[in-house]
Amino acid sequence: MIQANNLSKQFGGQLLFKGVSFNLTKGEKVGLVGRNGAGKSTIFNIILGKISPDEGEISAPKGYRIGQLEQHIVFTKATVLEECVQALPEESKFDFHKAQKILFGLGFEDEDMDRSPQSFSGGYQIRINLCKALLGEPDLLLLDEPTNYLDIVSMRWLTQFLRSFPGELVLITHDRQFMDSVTNHTMGLHRKQLKKIKGDTEKYYQQILLEEEIYEKTRLNQEKKREHLESFVERFRAKASKAVQAQSRMKQLEKMGTIERLEDEASMGLAFRYLECPGKELMRAKELSFAYPGGAPLFENLDLTIGSKERIAIIGKNGKGKSTLLNVLAGELTPASGSLQSHPSLAKGHFGQTNVSRLCNDHTIVQEISLANSDLSQTATRNICGALMFEGELADKKISVLSGGEKNRVMLGRIVATPSNLLLLDEPTNHLDMESIEILGDEIRDYPGAVLMVTHSEALLRKIANRLIVFGRNGAQVFDGGYDEFLEKIGWEEESEGKARNTQAGAGKNLTKKELHALRQDIIKQRSKVCSPLIKEQERLEEQILGLEERLEEGQQLLEEGTKESDNQKILESSRKIGEIEQCIQIAFERMETLENELLEHRKQFDAKLAVLESE
Repeated sequence: MIQANNLSKQFGGQLLFKGVSFNLTKGEKVGLVGRNGAGKSTIFNIILGKISPDEGEISAPKGYRIGQLEQHIVFTKATVLEECVQALPEESKFDFHKAQKILFGLGFEDEDMDRSPQSFSGGYQIRINLCKALLGEPDLLLLDEPTNYLDIVSMRWLTQFLRSFPGELVLITHDRQFMDSVTNHTMGLHRKQLKKIKGDTEKYYQQILLEEEIYEKTRLNQEKKREHLESFVERFRAKASKAVQAQSRMKQLEKMGTIERLEDEASMGLAFRYLECPGKELMRAKELSFAYPGGAPLFENLDLTIGSKERIAIIGKNGKGKSTLLNVLAGELTPASGSLQSHPSLAKGHFGQTNVSRLCNDHTIVQEISLANSDLSQTATRNICGALMFEGELADKKISVLSGGEKNRVMLGRIVATPSNLLLLDEPTNHLDMESIEILGDEIRDYPGAVLMVTHSEALLRKIANRLIVFGRNGAQVFDGGYDEFLEKIGWEEESEGKARNTQAGAGKNLTKKELHALRQDIIKQRSKVCSPLIKEQERLEEQILGLEERLEEGQQLLEEGTKESDNQKILESSRKIGEIEQCIQIAFERMETLENELLEHRKQFDAKLAVLESE
């Protein structure tokens, strides 16, 4: 158990948090949330003893082991397997099978076991460190952005591993769905304070919103009361008959104090500029193939048509060619064979993993965004900067001093500044916090043109994609349907192959590949049967809420008219209708929340069943 009491910390005169207290009890899995720069990683470092709080203390039982995902890369052994087994506890230091199982889950292959850790890319080196953290069998595991550099398959495996982890867990991640699928508590840094609740991020943010609404109503009520008291004192302080009452009101004012207005917290705001295109098809690829010199083809004979309103996601394990395909479609790489035809009015907005390197370090943020579209006025350019949380003088910062996340936002700003009708986006949510990812996801969904996107976020896939390009062992294949439909009809190769034990059909029975596939499909069908009615009811409620909100707006207009006309009958009637509609909306939202919790629970149960079938 970890106990933190009255922690405060500031850096360079900037206060991160003050008076923070919390505890972690046995078996708790906690998601730590907050905006970038709120102090989440600082909390981790205080728990680890790497930095000291300015005030307060943190304590843990004697012998309590804390493990972490180390971002610093230091390898001392000749092979990946040797490097990882170092992390095993003394009592299981020869359990090489456990190390291999975790490495396979994180995307390593048999032939990788004897390779040098230094020979892997930075992303895979972080995976080696993640393996070491998971092998250490700590009492408390601290994971700061463990999904960075993981593909969907590895993320799904890690989800199951962390669910079954017997100790305590504190998790920082920008992937909201991943966090909610693993944790049972949410702890957040907000306005320099910390709040911990039992439940997921949705419940946490709803509670924060409710508390701030109550705070604001209380503040406004106090202001009205203060104005009333001040008015009374001003009118009657000179009258002898009212002097006593005036003095009483003055004393009330002195005791009241003040409730400060909450400062507005900066949020990223995006509005992609859309360029009208008269065609129904923006781009057509025919028998498209690509291979790097000396390498095997990443994809071959790919046929793809991109419609003017299309939402296509490119998915698959890392290193299979997803970004390469996006770069070929963007015109930055030349295909080995095949053809690409584009509509004459096609205008692309391309966000690539390497595009950030094209920013000029000597330019300011304003200059970089201005270069994307010379037709924009200075005011319009600065408005884009402000929408991306570079307000005022912040927009004059040079690119050279920006963090990786800030540079990503500048690149998004360049795309926002450029009119387009096809967005080509390669992991656009990298380095963004949860709030910004939600905003970006909504904006991509509502964009009038077509979107082709590489992402490892299952939540984003479910929100946006209606077609998929799936990279598997046999290259790239187009799937006409959304992500859940893909899971139901096909599923990930890595999850349906290999040996597993079927604990439901008979303990210890080794399944053949055919039996495993059949059992997996049966579980997926059960999941669809249970979840589909709930999803349909959600969609019906969303439509109902939209209709009720339209009626509410009409009622509010009638109320305003009645007030202007001093028509008491109209005021009473419209007020009654508004009350009824608001009650209906509240009931609908409560049912939506219940449905969301039911869906989450069902998905967790079915994912747990599927996890039994994963390779050992």
